[in-house]
Amino acid sequence: VQLQASGGGLVQTGDSLRLSCLGNLRSRSSYTVGWFRQAPAKEREFVGALRWGSSRGYFADSFEGRFTISRDPAKPIVYLQMNSLKPEDTAFYYCAATERLGRFTRRDDFHMWGQGTQVTVSS
Repeated sequence: VQLQASGGGLVQTGDSLRLSCLGNLRSRSSYTVGWFRQAPAKEREFVGALRWGSSRGYFADSFEGRFTISRDPAKPIVYLQMNSLKPEDTAFYYCAATERLGRFTRRDDFHMWGQGTQVTVSS
């Protein structure tokens, strides 16, 4: 399975941005797809994830209510909608996947990773 995150860019404080995670996920398999981010000199942190079969994702507390995750069932794409962006949201954003269903939040829970996309929020 190959994953590719895209949609990053330079935005201003308060703007919204939608990232896409495109993957050649097998149509007969179920996945949990997660989003992580890594700012310079910081550890990669969990943002949120979506389990196949769920209508909404789950998030780390600091993103709940501001970010949403959705999936296009007709396409192998998972979206991360980010609203009310702040300069501290500046980071490289990665998507990852596992063929297990669960409430996974750790990097080691996901064994498929894609290249990230840079998000920069100016003040």
